[in-house]
Amino acid sequence: MTTKYAIIVPDGAADEPLEQFGNKTVLEAAETPNMDKISAQGRQGLVRTVPADMEPGSDVAQMSLLGYDPLQYYSGRAPIEAVARNIELSAND
Repeated sequence: MTTKYAIIVPDGAADEPLEQFGNKTVLEAAETPNMDKISAQGRQGLVRTVPADMEPGSDVAQMSLLGYDPLQYYSGRAPIEAVARNIELSAND
């Protein structure tokens, strides 16, 4: 039997509390019935997505979540941004 995974990455949702949300974060203020249901029916855990000697960032963390070792493959945020904008990069970039 194949195991299925749903990885919910609420990147930025635990930001600073905002006055317009009663001094709650976006995540605290949000209604999250679908995340709640998935969470109740699944398993949760903690994982270190950023190696201890790297600067924390969503780009590094998401690379880890997708199975790529950032210590081997991460060369900065610029290549990710370039691909998102359809900018071709050469091996020397």
